[in-house]
Amino acid sequence: MLGRTALITGGGAGIGAATARLFCQEGASVMLVDRDVAALAATGQALGAAHPEARVLTAVAELADEAAVAAAVATAVAAFGGLDVLVNNAAMRHPVSVAEAQAEDWQAVVGVNLIGSAGCCKAALPALRASGRGSIVNVSSCYAVTGRKGMGLYDATKAALLALTRTLAFEEAAHGVRANAVCPGSTLTDFHLARAAAAGKSVEQLKTERHDTSLIQRWATPEEIAWPILWLSSAEASFITGTTLMVDGGLSIM
Repeated sequence: MLGRTALITGGGAGIGAATARLFCQEGASVMLVDRDVAALAATGQALGAAHPEARVLTAVAELADEAAVAAAVATAVAAFGGLDVLVNNAAMRHPVSVAEAQAEDWQAVVGVNLIGSAGCCKAALPALRASGRGSIVNVSSCYAVTGRKGMGLYDATKAALLALTRTLAFEEAAHGVRANAVCPGSTLTDFHLARAAAAGKSVEQLKTERHDTSLIQRWATPEEIAWPILWLSSAEASFITGTTLMVDGGLSIM
């Protein structure tokens, strides 16, 4: 990844922040995009302190805002002189059953998880094509290919993201851009830690709750999802496009 440039959405925390750390460690320049101003600033500062040699930029943007996304991409391209990698990691959750979901619920989740990701691709593709080694990694979910209750809006959009990935692989191969997806399983991110704290649960209690959602019987760390993202973005995966990589501890075969 030395000398490569990347834009990572949802880069303020969790898998996005872990991916940014790995990219910086490997010598890449990164633009972090997130809606959370405080988290984005904290992660940007931490990366700058840990990797003073790395170029790290941040941009506050709502993925559903096409103009804001385009501006973030343009800023990255202008600062870095191009763009090699796009990691579509940002997502919105809305726990509600399909029977109870309202049209505005669907529109909000689809607007971020699917239309927002597609908008990032559209904005970044001219630079990714110009790179000659462009790579898109879409962060989907293990629940895009399995089932559960109460998260149909999120899971449906994550499944759609896999279809989008395959279409991008077909459409962009002629332009030298690869498109792949990773499907994380239960990952101990800041989101889950915050929910546990709000419910009065300790981290140790939280860690006991996902023993039945993977063959490995534990949560993944954000870094364990970031490593496959890094690999799919790199030259080592140069003959891989249109694939879905399950990073779920075996949940999808249970």
